[in-house]
Amino acid sequence: MANYFFYVLLCADGTFYGGYSTDVAARVATHNAGKGAKYTKTRRPVRLLYAEGFEEEHDALSAEWHFKHQSRAAKEAFLAAHDVQWEDADHGHT
Repeated sequence: MANYFFYVLLCADGTFYGGYSTDVAARVATHNAGKGAKYTKTRRPVRLLYAEGFEEEHDALSAEWHFKHQSRAAKEAFLAAHDVQWEDADHGHT
């Protein structure tokens, strides 16, 4: 059973945010309340695009680290490979 999660948010400015949590729904609510990460505080509202569960904390943290250290194109390719669609016509991203 998965106890640790890597997740991806779409921020209001069209950027992606990768994070880690043991409770994704609560963490997204925290981000949208302006009490989450410094990065998302000024980019609200955020929308959950993707979440993946892991049995080991290290694996979830590793997935987060790898996502955060990719280019925008690589992040988009990751999401597309997982059949994640997002709309961001206002910011020139697809």
